Amino acid sequence: MSSEPNGASERIVFIDDEEDVRRANRQSLELDGFTVETFEAAEPALAAIRAEPPGVVVTDVRLPGLDGRALFERIRAEDPNLPVILITGHGDISMAVAAMRAGAYDFLAKPYPAEALMGSVRRALDHRRLVLENRRLTARLDAAIEEDPAFLGISPEIVRLRRLVRDVASADVDVLVLGETGSGKEVVASALHRWSRRAAKNFVAMNCGALPDSVVESELFGHEAGAFTGALKRRVGRIEHAQGGTLFLDEIESMPLALQVKLLRVLQERVVEPLGTNERRPVDMRVVSATKVDLGQEAAAGTFRDDLYHRLNVVTVAIPPLRERREDILLLFQHFLARAAARFGREAPPVTAAMRDHLLRHSWPGNVRELDHFAERCALGLAGQAAPEAAPTPALTLSEQVERFERGLIREELIMAGGDVRGAAESLGVPRKTLYDKIARYGLAPTDFR
Repeated sequence: MSSEPNGASERIVFIDDEEDVRRANRQSLELDGFTVETFEAAEPALAAIRAEPPGVVVTDVRLPGLDGRALFERIRAEDPNLPVILITGHGDISMAVAAMRAGAYDFLAKPYPAEALMGSVRRALDHRRLVLENRRLTARLDAAIEEDPAFLGISPEIVRLRRLVRDVASADVDVLVLGETGSGKEVVASALHRWSRRAAKNFVAMNCGALPDSVVESELFGHEAGAFTGALKRRVGRIEHAQGGTLFLDEIESMPLALQVKLLRVLQERVVEPLGTNERRPVDMRVVSATKVDLGQEAAAGTFRDDLYHRLNVVTVAIPPLRERREDILLLFQHFLARAAARFGREAPPVTAAMRDHLLRHSWPGNVRELDHFAERCALGLAGQAAPEAAPTPALTLSEQVERFERGLIREELIMAGGDVRGAAESLGVPRKTLYDKIARYGLAPTDFR
């Protein structure tokens, strides 16, 4: 069945082969505010349900051709969470009970008062709304996981980061990524490439701090055969290999000062001169650099070229550390735990209260990478032997705990409402003015959740 368009989840499909029954029930339902579509047979109703899934299906059991029980089984095979209410005669009650055990939402025995139908439909619609909300959340999480685990989360910080990376990706400018160890700098660089017009070309990564100074120049700029002792054949450097694509330079602060001059020229002129030749080869690439230190301070101290810093710093993307988006920790951990358990061929262990307390109290200096490794240890049953020490955290007062809970609840409702304050206020049962005041108090921005 197709996904539900806006408002389709409130539509009622009512099926009965008696015209008087259809008319009377349609009138009752419409007076109660529902949108109703009636059918006298199951086959055309099933076609309409497949084309536009309703919120609830109400069907008589005894129908010409395909009967109500068979219709229910067809619907359940395609969407087991679509509520089906069966209308039965006294002789069909045992069958209706069996259908409920098989997944039917409810049954009404003839004759039934209109209030009974209204009550059953309302409960079924509430159930359907919950199912659809869960589907939307699952789809959002699955999409975030598919894009990259570093972007998985619901915190305003990660929502802003995801939006910023998408916006910058389309701008095709050089980018400087700032982030602590393990925060996901290469993941951000990869996303900048994947979401850009350069996605079909190479994404070339190089860790400037992982290679000896004697090798970095050849790796970056390439060389011709005979350029130096041991250069037996031509080697294409990382810059030239990134032609048309993206060059990612991690730990850029570790690049030797002598090479920083050559890199600056490449960035300014978009040409590269491999070792052993005077040939200037044009290059078309985006450069994404990453650092875990303040390059401005490094430049002021003379350990990094000031002109290169300003050339790299066209656009800055700062990754928030994990400790600043604690509402994402449990979500990330459950994802990493399930992934690790699948890789090790084990059942994912339950998240205990003690484990949850540790996850939320630990400072996570290694950020997402540390959390991922901790999840692997948990999957192997080694968490107790190698769990990182939690940073001392002062106990929260009752008012602080209440505020933290309230902020989290408001944030979740804003997410569910897509940033619509009116919808969130209705769900929380508070006046909009009150909710606006609390949103301002907790530093939330409704636009972050749209």
